[in-house]
Amino acid sequence: MATSQVQTVSTGADKAKLVAAAALVVAALAAFYLLGNRGPLVQWVVLVLGLVFAAGAFFSSESGRQLVAFGRDAWREVRKVVWPARKEAIQITAYVFGFVLIMALFLWLTDKTLEWLFYDLILGWRK
Repeated sequence: MATSQVQTVSTGADKAKLVAAAALVVAALAAFYLLGNRGPLVQWVVLVLGLVFAAGAFFSSESGRQLVAFGRDAWREVRKVVWPARKEAIQITAYVFGFVLIMALFLWLTDKTLEWLFYDLILGWRK
């Protein structure tokens, strides 16, 4: 049986950073709407600055650092992918479209056959 370790935010400083980030987002949104009479430039500057400071607080916490590490690992894995050549991609796409067309035809024929069988022969509704 494999054991997995669950990591949680354990320090008070990390919890405070996450609360501060959430509070900054709420404050930025509230300021955006409360400063409506100051003009759109002031509104947007306050909103963007609030969100930047919130992002800074979040990314300085352990959760933020884990998110950045996850993003780096994901990008590293994407770079390892061997993408198909253009010719190969076109061939695979053509195979998929061909298969979809054949399946659509098969399902349509099956539906019409069952419709004919039940409605015309068994029930006699279409006379």
